[in-house]
Amino acid sequence: MNLARMLAQRESERQPVRVAVIGCGKFSTMYLTQARTTPGIHIVGIADLDLDRARANLQSAGWPQSQSDAGTIDAAITSGGTFLTEDAFALIQDERIDVVVEATGIPHAGIRHCQSAINSGHHIVMVNVEADVVAGPLLAQQANAAGVVYSLAWGDQPALICEHVDWARSCGFEVTAAGKGTRYLPEYHSLTPDTVWEVLRQYLEIDDPDSINLQMFNSFLDGSKSAIEMTAVCNATGLVPQAQGLSFPPSSRFALADVCKPQKDGGVLTCDGTTEVVSSLDRNGEPVDHHLAMGTFVIVRPKSDYARQCFREYHMLPDQSGHYGALYRPTHMIGLELGVSIASVALRGEPTGQPHCFSSDVVAVAKRDLKAGETLDGEGGHCVYGKQMPADASIAKNALALGLSGGLTLTRDVDAGEVLCEEDATLDNADEAVQARRMMRATFAL
Repeated sequence: MNLARMLAQRESERQPVRVAVIGCGKFSTMYLTQARTTPGIHIVGIADLDLDRARANLQSAGWPQSQSDAGTIDAAITSGGTFLTEDAFALIQDERIDVVVEATGIPHAGIRHCQSAINSGHHIVMVNVEADVVAGPLLAQQANAAGVVYSLAWGDQPALICEHVDWARSCGFEVTAAGKGTRYLPEYHSLTPDTVWEVLRQYLEIDDPDSINLQMFNSFLDGSKSAIEMTAVCNATGLVPQAQGLSFPPSSRFALADVCKPQKDGGVLTCDGTTEVVSSLDRNGEPVDHHLAMGTFVIVRPKSDYARQCFREYHMLPDQSGHYGALYRPTHMIGLELGVSIASVALRGEPTGQPHCFSSDVVAVAKRDLKAGETLDGEGGHCVYGKQMPADASIAKNALALGLSGGLTLTRDVDAGEVLCEEDATLDNADEAVQARRMMRATFAL
């Protein structure tokens, strides 16, 4: 609660937190529109492979052209401006940077950038949750060993859910479940970038499908993003996934405690201390009243009759038995809130969520019958979707991580609905992401 005061002090001392942003897409643009007016923050540089897009996004975010025309890093630091470059590593490796924000969304790139930041002595805020679920526990361990902080990104749902869990445990509650809301129907698992627009147009106020990244949007609907985000939560909190992954039960925000409790007590959960994602649609496709499609939640169990009495008295959204209660946040503001993570890692040395175990994994599942010789197109694509799986089961099966699936060539036929294994495709053993993945599994195997 003192971050704003600490930033103001850095501003008054003319020692702003120096930030490098890698990837200038939607999330970064949302952050940059806030960072420009946040005291104590200096965006020293932005790296993106498409500088024309980056400049257009900065203009949309309200940046005057004069603020982003520093020709070099030295000029940016001297003038207080911002340096734009296509060379992420040149920016990351500058010793004057305090915090690197990795927001490319590409697992392979994110892991390389993160390790470069760690080796350069910088804190890292990993917006790239796709990279986090491939090797986040290892990256966080490497950061801790180097004396820097690896953090999930506040404003994105995983970090907010981790805060819910921390709140509950700090208050002495037992965490039954934690998760978020989304739009889901079982048939969405087979959606592709070619078919997703018919679903998106039902609820998005966007007229032109060419104006958005359909593969990225598809990953939110086909179940991949939910599996990714709940895996990040598990690995940061020690919660465990359900044996069959997420079930996406329909629920209003007011029914959360009745729905997301163990089956033995009338809920849907197959285990306690787990993650779940609730749907804003009934299975017949009708909207759920008071749904939680953009929100986050935690279900807790008080340990005394008096606490349960207080749940009723203070309307803690108890279930019908009074033995469970829910806390929810109705929405999240994505990149607009990222400044909390930047300030926390730089000024307190404290992450806003950090993986410390490998309890959950995201594996690639065939959307349709796949043939040997086909090239997989990764998350949100035409070939596979991501499913949450307990890490020990993933290791035993040698399952293919969703984040490594893009660009791989299949070596055998795979039936629709089948979990892919690493031996089903040709992995590049020299790839840094593959190496990090294997080291992470060997280090954190349960």
